[in-house]
Amino acid sequence: MFTKTHRVPTFLTFILALVLAGCNLPSNSTESEGANAVLTAAAQTVEANLTEASVLNPPTVPPPVTDTPPLTTAIPSATFQPLTPTATPLCDLASYVNDVTVPDGTEFQPNENFTKTWRLRNIGVCTWSGYSLVFDSGDAMSGPASSPIGSVSPGQEVDISVNLNAPGSDGSYRGYWRIKNASGVLIPVASGYQGKSFFVDIKVKTPPPASTTISLNATGGSEGGTVYEPASGLSPVLGSILAGDIAADFLARGYMSFDISALSGKTIVSAMLDLSSCSPLNNPFTDLSGIWVGELQYGLPLDQSDYNISGTGIIKLTSSPGSAIDVKSYVQTRVTEGKSRFQIRLHPAAGNSDGDGQSDYVLCGATSPKLTITYQP
Repeated sequence: MFTKTHRVPTFLTFILALVLAGCNLPSNSTESEGANAVLTAAAQTVEANLTEASVLNPPTVPPPVTDTPPLTTAIPSATFQPLTPTATPLCDLASYVNDVTVPDGTEFQPNENFTKTWRLRNIGVCTWSGYSLVFDSGDAMSGPASSPIGSVSPGQEVDISVNLNAPGSDGSYRGYWRIKNASGVLIPVASGYQGKSFFVDIKVKTPPPASTTISLNATGGSEGGTVYEPASGLSPVLGSILAGDIAADFLARGYMSFDISALSGKTIVSAMLDLSSCSPLNNPFTDLSGIWVGELQYGLPLDQSDYNISGTGIIKLTSSPGSAIDVKSYVQTRVTEGKSRFQIRLHPAAGNSDGDGQSDYVLCGATSPKLTITYQP
């Protein structure tokens, strides 16, 4: 019994026989051509059989290669634990606490001496030994370049002072100061200016010049007195100062003058008119609706033409006049204008006499009214 692997196809046996026979044929050309024809036919037969075999038994084609995803291996992620920062203690570290003296903006006179004191705390871990206060920048105010600081332990507070001198001109000034350790290194200052310094801040202001107070009495003579309304036909009375109406039911106006020529170019600090020496007769404050105190400028000597001259009301008296009638602004105006006289008029507030046939007025002595002025050069 033959197995499949030892079987030889019939057509192969036949071809082999033809080949062997061809080897024994004569070698002339005709014979050769016949032999070649036989061989060609045999070859064609083999080719046909091979083609048939390929159709009946097609070759095994390997399955197509398909792309497969790469093999992925999961890599466990690393877990990072955040580092907690820890404060590293500093050897040299100060902290500004407060100003002990001379708060910021304190005013001083030019060239005035003063002492500035700051309170600081050693918040480092090293003792301050051989440390010093040094000027850094700004206005030195005649302070020393450096001054020693005593021994200060960690956590201890210390008051550091420096003697200074205010500059000679008005204005605002500021000087910055720092602390230097024994090695000459400037140390940081927590809560200080830009974390490194502390300062003194002042204002210099020239004080106003010393003031002078003078007291002037009314000049009297031809500069003051009484002028009656034109309808009365009465001439001015120089000397006594009367304001109100008289028994003949005519109105009267009183005038007083003060010599301020010595005040030229001065600055008036205060000016008070004192009429406390004047006294009323009957009741001009009710019957004549009060007595006006006014400021004006009238020509000298006093005459009838001054009765209707315009003026500026200062205050209306409704009771006996006192000693504190404020006339500062009026005096300053006349001083600024270069006037030599400050003048006052008293007149009844009512435009007419009350017609009761009795006198109602305020009467002052010729020189008893007083003007007290305080001024600066």
